[in-house]
Amino acid sequence: MATRQQQVLGGAIDALRFEPLGKRVRAALGGGVVLDTTRAVAVWEPRRFLCQYAVPEEDVRADLAPARDLADAAPADGMLGPDVPFAAHTTGGTALDLSAGGVVRPGAAFRPDDEDLAGLVLVDFDALGPWWHEEEENVGHPRDPFHRVDALPSARRVRVTLDGELLAESTEPVAVFEAQLPPRFYLPREDVVAALHVSSTKTACPYKGWSTYWSLRTSSGRVVEDAAWSYEEPLHDVLLAAGHVCFDDTLVTMEVDATA
Repeated sequence: MATRQQQVLGGAIDALRFEPLGKRVRAALGGGVVLDTTRAVAVWEPRRFLCQYAVPEEDVRADLAPARDLADAAPADGMLGPDVPFAAHTTGGTALDLSAGGVVRPGAAFRPDDEDLAGLVLVDFDALGPWWHEEEENVGHPRDPFHRVDALPSARRVRVTLDGELLAESTEPVAVFEAQLPPRFYLPREDVVAALHVSSTKTACPYKGWSTYWSLRTSSGRVVEDAAWSYEEPLHDVLLAAGHVCFDDTLVTMEVDATA
């Protein structure tokens, strides 16, 4: 019987997993670079969906000391999403405080007990920054080496409405396919007829970059906050979608033709 690849990967969620990266990874704290390595490893603690970076302890230019405070307890069961803090570990090891340049980050490092990860320390992405992969800034969270994003020119007709009012219609969208996420269609700005106003909301994606959110106002005066988003200066994987607008299909009605 055939098995979906996603089920195979999901079947290992309870295991401690790792994958060497081969990229130069750096991070800053207190005005200086505190780790610089070409030997970084992506590590997924049991039940974690997102990985963390682990680096050789000798490549850390910061003081590491046993954490003074007790680590957060992880939920007893279920998958652990990004809302569960780094300090909630699900594998054995030693929590460490990290300090450099007069700045202390409690519990921002972790020395795992597992012998296959000997000599490595996991580092809390949110406690340091900025981060770089080679010479490109890494935003949002650590990059999964198995994550893929494709931005492709499309000829599908995409029509966006709200309460029967046309907001946008295009036959030249950019289709973005991202692992484990639904397809998204980014429309050229000239095909958007809705009145859009920039929002204060911004989000960071390690694969696409920083997003700009847009609120819309219909002809009847109805306002929908953060109804769409765009990547004005996207990362290389989605350059084709630069400046295009993607609508939130939970807030508006989207019709996408299966073919052109």
